[in-house]
Amino acid sequence: MATKELKSWRKVKVTLVRETAAEPYTMRSGTDVAHLVRTFVANDPREMMVAVYVDARNKPLAVYQVSIGTAEATLVSPREVFCPAVALAASAVLIAHNHPSGDPTPSAEDRAVTDRIRAAGELLGIPLLDHIVIGTARYYSFAEEGFFAYRT
Repeated sequence: MATKELKSWRKVKVTLVRETAAEPYTMRSGTDVAHLVRTFVANDPREMMVAVYVDARNKPLAVYQVSIGTAEATLVSPREVFCPAVALAASAVLIAHNHPSGDPTPSAEDRAVTDRIRAAGELLGIPLLDHIVIGTARYYSFAEEGFFAYRT
């Protein structure tokens, strides 16, 4: 490759998930996702979106910080969510973001973003399994609340 071509490549940093438990960690519920991503987004005064990429057995491959916003919002593009998913050959994706207010109730914008990312995942063959909103003491799971049930 020519030097000019190499300069056009963009670097993407993902945090690989290391197995520290005796049993491989598997994402089985919103609680599992919330537990994993809370360390990435907890106590930040800004909204932050992360994506968790999983293999065919729902074992996390990596966690990627998709965006950092303000105290009230963050911009999220399906392109930013799925670019690392393709590079990692992920079987599925879960997304999560925090609400600095502490209330995990999703906004209309949260619902719209979830729909856009779900639709993009369907086109790519990389399904969105869940979107978790992290609050201070609890979380909201779009999947557990049936958000995906009528959209399949």
